[in-house]
Amino acid sequence: MKFSLKPLLLILGLAATAYAAALLLASEQPHEKAIKSLISWSGLAALCLCLLNYLLRGLRWRSWMATFRDPMKFTEGLRIYLAGYTFTPTPGNLGEAVRGLLLARQPLTSLQSLGVFAAERMADLFGLLLLSIPGAIWLVFSTSITLRYEIRTTVLVSVLIFICLLALVVWKFLKSKFLHLKGIGEAWQCLRQRPWQWIALTVPAWAAQGVAVWLICQQLEFHIDPLQAIGFYALAMVGGAVSMLPAGLGGTEALLTGFFMAAGAGLGQALTITVLVRLLTLWLAVALGLVALLYSAAIRQDISFR
Repeated sequence: MKFSLKPLLLILGLAATAYAAALLLASEQPHEKAIKSLISWSGLAALCLCLLNYLLRGLRWRSWMATFRDPMKFTEGLRIYLAGYTFTPTPGNLGEAVRGLLLARQPLTSLQSLGVFAAERMADLFGLLLLSIPGAIWLVFSTSITLRYEIRTTVLVSVLIFICLLALVVWKFLKSKFLHLKGIGEAWQCLRQRPWQWIALTVPAWAAQGVAVWLICQQLEFHIDPLQAIGFYALAMVGGAVSMLPAGLGGTEALLTGFFMAAGAGLGQALTITVLVRLLTLWLAVALGLVALLYSAAIRQDISFR
């Protein structure tokens, strides 16, 4: 299997240029101040929380990889996991499914690699839906939405019941109907092993990035409750994933900007926060992934593109 980095680098360059343009043109504040907001104690703390997200999810991936091959060393597993982020800007993040195929020694089969990827997405969706509850509750009960209390309560209860029923239906289908589909059986093999372990890694990982979003909001003088920031970020990530666009580009940004505006931010301020959030929570991972990929392929030689 052969991969070419040239199209990916072109996409990354165009997307990074678009983000830079958005930061320069949409901000109400001087763009130097917006960038410098990341060079602060709050920015450093947000950076560390994002790195914690990658660490926890990397440990989860490493444990699932051990289902199909010999366990990898701690640093090797995390490095190869990071390398997979190079392929995040693909529809539905599907490019990340090549992680298991890139290994020079004991690579996974296509189905096994797809299964680990599917398990990651299912676990991430579970964690994000759980963390999105505070944001969903705020949107339902927001005073900016002119609904009577009884109507809001009815809507909230209906949504929660719908989510529970949908989760039950999906669970039943996955368990009895779809296990024969490509990669689903392998994904189930990962998820059924020590479920509390991957839940304990998944939920704190995404909560950490949600807190990073809150810190960015505070740094740009947009005061919002931490649970509200986590909920908005989780809702935006789920919406971006549903769009199936590369890394949720466009959908995630539109939702996050809209949520911030609903909470009282101006358009320019909301756009600036959104751009900085995505720089820190998405493009940081892609940059680290590219470095890890090149290092693993050229120096460590434990990744192969053939």
